[in-house]
Amino acid sequence: MNERLWAALSEVQDPEMPINLVDLGVIYRVAEQDGRVEVDLTFTAMGCPASDFILEDVRERLLREDGVREVRINVVWNPPWTVARVTEAGRDALESWGLAV
Repeated sequence: MNERLWAALSEVQDPEMPINLVDLGVIYRVAEQDGRVEVDLTFTAMGCPASDFILEDVRERLLREDGVREVRINVVWNPPWTVARVTEAGRDALESWGLAV
C-alpha cells in the first residue's frame, strides 16, 4: 500500500458531505508503478450527481504528487459500498454535522 498516495487522497473531500473519500470508504485500491497510478473507487450510489467532480478531484490531487505522470481511475461496484466502510474518523465527522451513520 502506498501511504503517500492514500494520504493525498485523504485530502479529497466528498463535495456533498463533510468527509474525505478515504474516510468515506469509497477508495478501494491505490497502486503505483513507474509514475502511473491506478485507483479503484466506488460511489455511495449509482448515478451519484457528484461523480464527475470526484473523479476530477482525485485525478488532479494525485497528479500533484512527485513522480506521478498518469492517473487511471476504475469505477467499481463490487463490493458495493455500505456505511460499514466509513472509518471511525469519518463517522465522527459526519456525526458532528448531524448526520447519523
